[in-house]
Amino acid sequence: MSFDLNSLLRPHIAKLQPYTSARDEYTGKEGVFLDANENPFGSITEQDFNRYPDPYQSVLKEEIAKIKGVRPSQIFLGNGSDEAIDLLYRAFCNPGKDNVILLPPTYGMYEVSANINDVEIRKVALTPDFQLQPDQILAAADANSKILFICSPNNPSANKAKREDILFLLENFKGLVVVDEAYIDFSDEPSFTNELDRFPNLLVMQTFSKAWGLASLRLGMAFASEELIRILNKIKPPYNISGLTQETVLAAIKDKAKVDRMIQDILAEREFLKGELEKLPFVQKIHPSHANFLLVQIPNANQVYNDLIEEKIIVRNRAKVLLCADCLRITVGTREENEALLKALRKVCS
Repeated sequence: MSFDLNSLLRPHIAKLQPYTSARDEYTGKEGVFLDANENPFGSITEQDFNRYPDPYQSVLKEEIAKIKGVRPSQIFLGNGSDEAIDLLYRAFCNPGKDNVILLPPTYGMYEVSANINDVEIRKVALTPDFQLQPDQILAAADANSKILFICSPNNPSANKAKREDILFLLENFKGLVVVDEAYIDFSDEPSFTNELDRFPNLLVMQTFSKAWGLASLRLGMAFASEELIRILNKIKPPYNISGLTQETVLAAIKDKAKVDRMIQDILAEREFLKGELEKLPFVQKIHPSHANFLLVQIPNANQVYNDLIEEKIIVRNRAKVLLCADCLRITVGTREENEALLKALRKVCS
């Protein structure tokens, strides 16, 4: 397809001269480093953190590229996926002029970031079974529609969007198409990172917070064309990923077998939990899941949510969210946690 990224970019961003850090000017690893005003005597901790980290996480990106099947130059790493979302607004959306298209119910930070950046939101609801409406999405767009956010598998509904619908939108939407794959590790759907070289308007987001169990480290991944990645690197803070995070994740991803085992354990527990919930007479519906959670419809969900808290069982109340009336979002836990949930549900719903 014919796509000109610069035509979407805010003019002042195109002209922006980015900040250059000491590690931009000298990228070597050896020498007497007197260029960054660091503490030469080390740190007050047992481990030394006195040197600034690699601003572009080069070593870590090399390893991520191997397991994701992409080139290091196609990777942006952020402080969670939320940083990439915010930077996209800053780079492409003129406040008070441009708009983005959201598909509720969906991840709430797309809307929050739009509001922070004073960007108009145009909403096209999903169907009752949480699928995209491609024709309505294109009808809602105009010349100022810069970004379309698609969450698949979706949060809070847990289902995957039809691949042919996403491909149709990639071929026909005139702006950027962001496919948020935070839960892709729990799905049988192939990642849209496989389509990066085919669609220059595509950006795929993934995370280390879910399957990898590294939520506390706050490391999100964005995959896109080299041109788009260069723009994000241009406007990000100089040292947005700490050295401790880089080192910890670099060590962790070398044990791919462990994360694969954890994914299989979560999938097994998802099926156990789903099967046991289906036996409960008060459960009205369990929506199909390609994530590590279930969206469950229960009468009087607001009351059940509060009653579960009294039992020290905390789930997410989604009852007020569009298309999610009387629904609770339940994360798949360990067998012990899942059985505790089931026991509490039987008690509060009896």
